[in-house]
Amino acid sequence: MTATSPLMPTYPPPAVTFVKGKGARLWDDEGNEYLDFLSGLAVTGLGHSHPAVAQALAIQAQTLVHTSNLFGTLPGPEVAGTLDRLLGGGGQVFFTNSGAEANECAIKLARKWGGRGKHVVVSALGSFHGRTLATLHATGQPQKWEAFQPLPEGFRHVAWNDLDALEGALDPSVAAVLVEPVQGEGGVNPATSEYFQGIRRLCDERGILFMVDEVQTGLGRTGEWFGHQHFGVVPDVVTTAKALGNGVPIGACWAKAEVAWAFQPGDHATTYGGQPLAAAAARAVLAVMEAEDVPTRAAKAGATLTAALAADPHVAEVRGLGLLVAAQLVDGLDAGLVAKAALEQGLVVNAVTPTALRLAPNLLVTDEEIAEACEKLAAAYAAVEASA
Repeated sequence: MTATSPLMPTYPPPAVTFVKGKGARLWDDEGNEYLDFLSGLAVTGLGHSHPAVAQALAIQAQTLVHTSNLFGTLPGPEVAGTLDRLLGGGGQVFFTNSGAEANECAIKLARKWGGRGKHVVVSALGSFHGRTLATLHATGQPQKWEAFQPLPEGFRHVAWNDLDALEGALDPSVAAVLVEPVQGEGGVNPATSEYFQGIRRLCDERGILFMVDEVQTGLGRTGEWFGHQHFGVVPDVVTTAKALGNGVPIGACWAKAEVAWAFQPGDHATTYGGQPLAAAAARAVLAVMEAEDVPTRAAKAGATLTAALAADPHVAEVRGLGLLVAAQLVDGLDAGLVAKAALEQGLVVNAVTPTALRLAPNLLVTDEEIAEACEKLAAAYAAVEASA
């Protein structure tokens, strides 16, 4: 096969090439303008090219970019302290470059904490936890596994939001339960309070870690700082990433101190995790998020977006929390075709399932931008119907 691109073919050929972003807007290499209601998969929570983040990067790039984690640097410890405070305190943080790496850290921590013979991680069908070999097996989507078999052992999957199924899977070999507050890549499927509270109870009874993947849901996206806070539980381990750097690669694994102490020097490491450039971006992101009270903004804007989406007769259901929502389309509408038509109308969304669109605008989105997005979606529905 002759290569047509210098990039490996892990994604389809791009429909457009973006070259500039500002706030909720993107521009492609032909000068066309788009309204971004996907935010780089819930990453650019403050919008594109936020001035505070840009300034922090510029200053840090001229100060210190990297030394390695063999030495202390700034401002990583400050960012860790802020995350610990937002999670309720009493924990410690390991910085990574991505959400998958944060979940890898959580899985390794669970195995070290559990000890030999108590290593199994139970997760839910429909979940998504990453693309490394371990996080791929933690991901409850068997169709993604087959090309990479044999996958690492020690993973078990149960039905989503089914506490009885989970309880039946908890034998003495289980070290941890790993779940999302909202299954993002699985179709934007929120958990229930009863489910999360039941998991907390079962983990306490069985001496098992309760680990929550907040890679997509964390940092204000759902209307709370972290999605699990809707459900009145405190996990033992929390992972986060996407919104933390507003596009700069950084993730984090937080654990209660008594769990984090299972790691000793040499047990886990990363070359770039928490390095000054990424940490400077994260510090600026968190400062803006707190100043803007993004959880409150996301809750309010999410209610506006949900109502606007539900008012369209092409939408059968809207589900999600805050500004992470899916519009389940009526029978006969192909979400992939609608997402393509929306892009042609100048709106960026994606088909999270064949029948549902995912919308995750930035957390500073305005009511006017929500109204504009829904107008573009209406035009997209019409275009798809006209071409049928």
